[in-house]
Amino acid sequence: MKVTCTNSFLSVLAISLTWVHSAEQPEEATIPSEILDQVVVTANRSDQTLYEQILPANVLSDDRLLLRIEPTLGETLNRLPGVSSTYFAPGSSRPVLRGMGDDRVRMLQNGTSLIDVSNVSPDHAVTVDPLSVQSIEVVRGPATLIYGPNTLGGVVNVIDNRIAEERFSGTHPKGRIDFMGGTADNSLSQSAEFNWGQGPWVFHLDLFNRETENIDIPGFARSSAQRALDDPSVPQPYGTLPNSFTNSEGLGLGASHIFENGYLGFSFSGMNSDYGTVGEPDVTIDLEQRRWDMRGAVYEPLNFLREIRFNFGYSDYTHTEFEGSEVGTVFDTEGFNGRVEFMHKAVAGYEGTFGYEIQFTDFAAAGEEAFLPGVDTQRHALFFFEEKEWGRARFQFGARYDHHSNESLSSDRFGPGQDVDMGAFSASTGVIYEITEDYAASFSLAYTQRPPTYVELFANGPHKATSTVEIGDVDLDREESFSADFSIRKKNGWVTGSAGAFFYRFNDYINLSDTGDTDPDEELPIFVFDPINADFYGFELETIFHLLGPVTAAKDDEQTVAVSEREQRLDLILRADCVHAENRDSGDALPRIPPFRIGTTFEYEKGPLTASIEGQYAAEQNRTADFELPTDSYFLINAGISYRTEIAGMDSTCYVRGVNLTDEEARLSTSFLKDVAPLAGRGVIAGIRVAF
Repeated sequence: MKVTCTNSFLSVLAISLTWVHSAEQPEEATIPSEILDQVVVTANRSDQTLYEQILPANVLSDDRLLLRIEPTLGETLNRLPGVSSTYFAPGSSRPVLRGMGDDRVRMLQNGTSLIDVSNVSPDHAVTVDPLSVQSIEVVRGPATLIYGPNTLGGVVNVIDNRIAEERFSGTHPKGRIDFMGGTADNSLSQSAEFNWGQGPWVFHLDLFNRETENIDIPGFARSSAQRALDDPSVPQPYGTLPNSFTNSEGLGLGASHIFENGYLGFSFSGMNSDYGTVGEPDVTIDLEQRRWDMRGAVYEPLNFLREIRFNFGYSDYTHTEFEGSEVGTVFDTEGFNGRVEFMHKAVAGYEGTFGYEIQFTDFAAAGEEAFLPGVDTQRHALFFFEEKEWGRARFQFGARYDHHSNESLSSDRFGPGQDVDMGAFSASTGVIYEITEDYAASFSLAYTQRPPTYVELFANGPHKATSTVEIGDVDLDREESFSADFSIRKKNGWVTGSAGAFFYRFNDYINLSDTGDTDPDEELPIFVFDPINADFYGFELETIFHLLGPVTAAKDDEQTVAVSEREQRLDLILRADCVHAENRDSGDALPRIPPFRIGTTFEYEKGPLTASIEGQYAAEQNRTADFELPTDSYFLINAGISYRTEIAGMDSTCYVRGVNLTDEEARLSTSFLKDVAPLAGRGVIAGIRVAF
C-alpha cells in the first residue's frame, strides 16, 4: 500500500477532530497540562512556553527524559513528532528532523556548538551522552533568527546544570544518582550529579559510565533484500548484531559566581567513548573530547538594555578509527564558538535581541581512509530579531548574515589547498494568534541561504564507514530555500496538543547522490554532492485525549494547589508525522527519508505510580532514490511502569521498561546501515533514580 503524507494527514486529523468534538463535555475536575506549559529557551529569548512558540518544539526533562533515555541522542529523541535518527547502531546516532540531517540540524550544548565531527559522517558519535543532561529541547523548522543557516531542519539543544544562573538554596548538597541496566544489549550504566554552594558561589559535578555488549536482534542482521544481492560466501549473522558494543564515560565540573545583576560561570567536561562501527566487523572507534565553557549574563546594564548574555566554548576532539589493533584513520577537530546577545527593552512596542557569533575550527584527518584534507574554517555572523504584541497576535521577524571561509590545506594526497569564501543571508517572519483562550494558531515564513560545508566542498575518496566513495565539488553555490510553517494548538480541555504542516522549496539543494558507478580500485559505489532543486513537505501531530477529565493550565498558586489534588489521570496520546521529499525537476525521491509514522500511547498515573503502553507503526518506505533499497513496515510495542517512593529519606523513582515486546524486525530508512543493522530486539530496561 502506498502511503502519502497528504492522505495520512487528512486521516489522522479527521480522527483527532472527531475526538475533539465528541469529548467537549462540561468540565469537572482538572489536571495540569504537562506538554504545552513548559518553557523552551532555544530560538527565543522571551521565556515563551511551547504553546506560545511560533515554531513547533518539544522539551524532554525530568521523568519524561528519564523514561526515554537511550545510549545515543538520536535514539532518545526519535519517537518525537518529526524526529528520526541516522542510527549507526548503538554507538552513534544523530537526530534527523523533517528528513534533514547533517549540517541542516544544528547541535548545541547550552546554546553553543558541540564542535565535533558528527556532521561529517554518521559513524561519528555526538559528543553528548543523554545520561549527563538535564533537559533536551528540539525546535523543528528553520530557526534562523538566532542560530544560523544550518538550522533548516531545526535545532537540538542539550542543557546541563554545570553553570548555574541562580544562587544555591539550602544548606546541604543536592543532586541525583542513577543506575540502569538492559537485557537486549546487556547494558549497565551509572550516573551522578552533585550541586552545592555557599553565598554567591555555586558548584557542580557530574559523571557517568555506560557499557553495552553486542545487541540482540530478531533475525538476520542483513535485510532480505540485501541478502538476495549478497554473494553466497558473505557471512550472514543471525540473532546478534556484530561489533555493536559501546563503552562510554565522562565527567563535568562547573563553578558560578552569582552577582546581584548577573552571573559568570566556567565549566570543564570530558568524554571518552569506544564503540564498534557495525558496517565493518573489525573496525572500532575511540573518541575523546575535552571541552571548556564560559557563560554569563548582566541584567539591566543600561537603561535601554534588559540583558547582555554571552557564551563561549572551546573543544578539543580526537576520533581514532582502529582496524583490529592497528590505527587506521585519525580525525582531529579543535574549535571555538562564541556568541554575544544584547536584549533590548521595548521601543515603540518592539522587544528583541541583536548579537554577534563567531566560530573557528581546525579539522585534520590522517590515515589511508581519510577522505578529506585538513580544513580551517571561520564563521562570522550578525543577527537580530524583534517581537511585538498586537492584541491577540504576536509578530516576530528577524534576519542574520553569515560569512563562511573554508580553507583546505595542501597535501600530497589531495593536492594544493583551496580557499572558498561565501556569505549567506537569512530572514524569517511569523505570527501567533490566540483564537480563543484555549486555541492558538501560528504561521511563519523563512528565506535561508546555506553555504556548503567543507565535506560537501572537499570530500574526495573512500568513506569506508558508509561503504562509499564520496566526491565533493569546490564550485558548489549556496543552498537556497523558501519555507512555510503552520500549526494550531490547544492547551485546555478534554483534548490538547498540536498539529501542523510545513513546506520547503530548495534551489541548489546539496544532495549526496549515488551515481551508479563503482570505483575500480576501492570496489565501492561512487557518491557525489550534487546540487538539485528539491521540495520537502509534510505534517506533524501530537494530540492528547484526557480520558478521565479535562486539563487546565495552572495560572496562579491557588489553582496549582487545586489541580494537583486530582487522584489519577488516564491519557491517550496520538503522535504522527510524514515527510515527502523529491527532486522537483525529475520527481525522483531523495535518499534516506523517513516514512509515514503513527503511534498511540495509553498513560495512566495514580499517586506515585505511572504506567504506559504504546504502539509505534512505521509504513514501508518504497519511495527511494536510485540504487537505494526500500524498507519494510514495522509495528513496535513498548510498555513501562515507574513508582516514586522514598528511600533513606530521599525521593526515588524505580522503573521498568519493555522494549519491542513482540521482537519485531525494524529498520530505519534514514540510516546508511538500514540493510545491515536492524533495531534491537525484545528487551527489558530497569533502573532507579535517587534524588537528594
